[in-house]
Order: sequence, then C-alpha cells, then structure tokens
Amino acid sequence: MTLTTLLTGGSFFEGPRWHQGHWWVSDFYRGQVLQVSTSGEETVVLEVPTQPSGSGRLPDGSLVVVSMTDQRLLRWDGSELATYAALAPYCGGLLNDLVVDAAGHVFVGDFGFDLMGGGAPGPATLKRVDPDGTITVVAEDLLFPNGMVITEDGSTLLVGETLGNRYTAFDLAADGSLSNRRVWAEFGPAPTGTTTEEVLGQLVIAPDGCTGDAEGHVWAADAVGGRAVRIAPGGSVVDEVRAPDGLGVFACALGGDDGRTLLLCAAPDFLEHNRRPVREAVLLTTEVAVPHAGRP
Repeated sequence: MTLTTLLTGGSFFEGPRWHQGHWWVSDFYRGQVLQVSTSGEETVVLEVPTQPSGSGRLPDGSLVVVSMTDQRLLRWDGSELATYAALAPYCGGLLNDLVVDAAGHVFVGDFGFDLMGGGAPGPATLKRVDPDGTITVVAEDLLFPNGMVITEDGSTLLVGETLGNRYTAFDLAADGSLSNRRVWAEFGPAPTGTTTEEVLGQLVIAPDGCTGDAEGHVWAADAVGGRAVRIAPGGSVVDEVRAPDGLGVFACALGGDDGRTLLLCAAPDFLEHNRRPVREAVLLTTEVAVPHAGRP
C-alpha cells in the first residue's frame, strides 16, 4: 500500500476520528485537539494542557474528550469546554481512550499503572459514564484497556488490551450494560513480569488505537510492530500497513468520504521524555478496500 503524509510537526498524535468531512486528532504534548482537512490543513479546536486523548460524539453532537493527567472527561458543545465526568477515583493510571455508543454511554479505560514513571504493570478497569452522569466500573482485570470498537449493529463492544496480547469482547445492551465477556482475538499468551520492558518483550501484537470495518474486522495499530494490522475475529492478521522505517504506529482510523481512507498516527516511539520536546509525529494515509463501520 502507498502511504501519503497528511500532516507533520506533531508531538504524539492519538485518538483519530473522522467527523463531517474532517479528521479530528489529539496531540498529547502540545495539549491540543486538532481538526485536519483532507489536504492537511491543521486547525486547533481546543487547548487541553492536561493532555487530550480519545474522543467521541454524544447524541447531541457535542464532543467528549479525555483529559489524561487529571483523569477527567471534558465536553465541548462548540463554544464552551466543561468537565463532563471526574474519574480519578476509578483510575490506577492516566485516563486514555474512549468510545461512545448510540445512546450516549461513554466507555473509557486507563493505563492501570504509572507507565511513564516506570511502575510495575498492573490490571485496569473499564468505566462507563451514563448520560445522567452516573459512573460505573463495568469490567475489571483488563491489561491496559486501550482502543475500542462498537460493532455496526451496536451489539458488541471490543476492547483492545495493549499489554494482554488480545481483544476482549462483551455483549452490549441498550442500557449500556456489558455481559458475556470473552476473548475475541488472541495473539499470544497473556504476558507476565514486573516491568514494562519484560511485558513488551512478550507481545506478539500490542493493540492500540483502532477502527472497525464493514466486514466485522478491526484495523488496529500495533504499538510494538511499527504497523497497522487488519484483524479477523479469532485473531488472524489478514492485512497490514507498515510505517516507514523509524516510525511506530500508535492509532488508526477509517474515514474519508467513502470510509476507505485509513489514517495512521505515527511517531518514533511512545515515551513521553522522547516525544514531549520534539515535533516528529506524523499523520499518514492510505486507501483500503473495505469501508468503515461501527464506532468510533
């Protein structure tokens, strides 16, 4: 596949989404939520100095975005930015990625431990924030819950476990409740170890930011493989897009007018002390055969 550079000059791009003719993406260390045109024109929509990450749209069209370091969800209605939910009591690490279902339930995960500070890897929870503001822990013992996909029919939530070598699936009910937890895709045994380096060395695929397609497959950034992979139910890799030499891929999204443009968030690595002072992150695009479906 041919890769085209859409945008350069980022610190660390994450949480890519397609919405109304534009890409939306967070840049961690510039503290910005950006709108990016298909020709690569960048517009700063929000300043989030507490590190923005995953985002989604509520039923009224407003944007909800993760504020990582203070573990909040923020809501932007087009003019005002306000706290939507305070999740610090439910987190063991930085708040991270999210997905919003059709009824406005927000599912959001956290790191589970102090990744950048060298903490010992540990399990994390998945939180649900309801439209009335109620916060519920809906799943425990997830190994770095990260990118998520809700299938096109709205019946299934897929959660990528970046440090778990797998995707975990749940049946998703209309009221936002989860049931029938199961492994949707398994790439290798669940890693063991007391350091991030030990765990990373056991990962076959480290699913990061991801997106669903119309055949029920998932395109996922492989945070340790320098690529995005198209995963079939069960875990087979049926396609891949490799980043240029020296770059890793840490999130991806399907969009464009026909849903067949695959956007990659790429950078040399994910380490804060390396990424914060420089502007080496890029957005790359390529075209794929099967269009987007589901959420985000």
